[in-house]
Amino acid sequence: MILDPSSLPEGERRPTSLAELRQHGPNLCEAAIRVQAEQAQDELAADRDRWSKGFTRRRLVQGAGFVGVAALGSQLVTSRVAFAAPEDTKGTLIVIFLRGGMDGLSVVAPADDPNYKQMRPNIAVPMAATLPAGRGFGLHPAMEPLFPFWQKGQMAAVHAVASPDASRSHFQAQDALERGAASVAVRTGWLDRVLAQMGPGTTFRAIAQGSALPRSLVGAEQAIVLNGIRDFRIDNDAMRSQTMEALKTLYTGLDHTLAQTANNTIQAITTAQKIANTQYRPAEGVQYPGGGLADRLRDVAQLIKAGVGLRVAALDVGGWDMHTNLGRVDGGDMRNSLGNLSQAIGAFATDLGPLLDQTTIVTMSEFGRRVQENGNVGVDHGHGNAMLLLGGGLNGGKVHGNWPGLSQSALDQGDVAGANDYRDVLAEVLKKRFNVADSGAIFPNHQFKSLGVVKG
Repeated sequence: MILDPSSLPEGERRPTSLAELRQHGPNLCEAAIRVQAEQAQDELAADRDRWSKGFTRRRLVQGAGFVGVAALGSQLVTSRVAFAAPEDTKGTLIVIFLRGGMDGLSVVAPADDPNYKQMRPNIAVPMAATLPAGRGFGLHPAMEPLFPFWQKGQMAAVHAVASPDASRSHFQAQDALERGAASVAVRTGWLDRVLAQMGPGTTFRAIAQGSALPRSLVGAEQAIVLNGIRDFRIDNDAMRSQTMEALKTLYTGLDHTLAQTANNTIQAITTAQKIANTQYRPAEGVQYPGGGLADRLRDVAQLIKAGVGLRVAALDVGGWDMHTNLGRVDGGDMRNSLGNLSQAIGAFATDLGPLLDQTTIVTMSEFGRRVQENGNVGVDHGHGNAMLLLGGGLNGGKVHGNWPGLSQSALDQGDVAGANDYRDVLAEVLKKRFNVADSGAIFPNHQFKSLGVVKG
């Protein structure tokens, strides 16, 4: 960007080429911010009378200042998280979306049902290999890291869960679940509406861990997207402190919709830098497996322990679309993916210690899989699925919800029937764990029905 020297106060000169601009900072983005901040200071000094009459710096946010913050934001934002004022924190909701359509019949297997074994001769999980879950169900053995929480009543499942939207398209089904409504007239995400009901909080009231903003957090509420705490910073503190001061100068008192976003970014950077610069040590004996979800959950644990007011965290895990090589109980994609998921969540839950009582983890997936296995040792898109919950206040150690069974007459076009609405699971968690009683504000046109998953 080349700045217009004609806009400068008399006697002042600003860079007129990229080469000159580079002399003002460690990179073009930060150099532009600093130059614009200097220009803003000059204009403020020269035009104080116009400020008193409501003059604003709209021209500045259309120039290098806007580009600087936008570019800086693109470096910082890749996960979404929500925070409340630390003193108002009443727990943290962590939503893990398993993208691709998780096979709930492998994760929470109805292993005692003869229909299950008949329709899945190669991939059914034998009851003898499962972790006992009651009601004729067993957990996949790859979930062993989570089984102690199940035994202690800190983990539960709900089976035959579905959305009113019966689409078998990944995009359409994910969109419906994340909006919390089958109707496309509902444009905001369900987690965004949750934040609105929770009320204001700190800059870090909500986060999303990943490379993009999840649909569930789309809306008017503020949230932060980051790709890890250590990436949420300006490197080389001694040099970059000049850029931070320049940003503050540019946006202090600015009458523009971008100002709040910029100020939130500055606050978030300051808080995240303090956390990132502190070497995090998990609880004694806890070792995160590393990579992907484990690294993100480690960051969430650090934020919760830091007491920054985290209320909502949204995380994504892909790789659950197992048309081929779902595998048998002793190998294959399901064992690998479910093992990684269980190890990461298990380490996180152990790391939190007593804080797990104030935390609720919920897993979701856009749909389940067909009951009948296909010819590639896998399963195709289906309907009813399983949701997992872990944390405090649960009626744990149980598989909840109506179970229609797997007889031909009970199936929905070859799929597990959607006997339980996913919105009831989420609404019960919100009402009993987070004091969000108005389920209609979160899930429009849905009449809440308690499933007994949460105590109280």
